[in-house]
Parts: sequence; structure tokens; C-alpha cells
Amino acid sequence: MDINFKVGDVIKVYQKIKEDAKSRIQVFEGVVLGIKGRDENKSFTVRKTVGDIAVERIWPVNSPSIDRVDVKTSAKKKIRRAKLSYLRKAS
Repeated sequence: MDINFKVGDVIKVYQKIKEDAKSRIQVFEGVVLGIKGRDENKSFTVRKTVGDIAVERIWPVNSPSIDRVDVKTSAKKKIRRAKLSYLRKAS
């Protein structure tokens, strides 16, 4: 899978979930906090807030459970950090 997003973008990750004999797609929408690694070892972290609780997920880029990734909105300003860990303290 090719990465077409960067840190600070709001993305939707469509993940395949297998339950019994059926499989379904679950959507996880949030802000990209960081991208680490290179080539086949690359992974990205996405954070979303549900009410007062924040949830973070880390996915490998080449994960077979990822169906697709859509960029919902790009970062409004130029992001000058590789990791946006300061967003954890903001919420």
C-alpha cells in the first residue's frame, strides 16, 4: 500500500474484521500522529476521540487487514514536527 497522507491529516482507515464466517469493514477516523519506519517496516499512528476518551491505533502499512485509507482533510497549516505527541496533552 502506498502512503498518500502525512502527519496532521485526518484520515479514514477501512479495516477488515473477520467474525465467525462473515467479514465486515470497520472505519476508524482520526488524526495521524506519526509515521515511523521505512519501506516494508513502516507503520502509522491514528488518534480519535470518542466523547471524553481518546483512542489510538497503530497499523503497519502493509497490513492485510487494511482495506483502504482515505484522506478526509489535509493539515490546515504546515506541520513542522515528525510526531504530534503534543495533541495527547491538548485533549
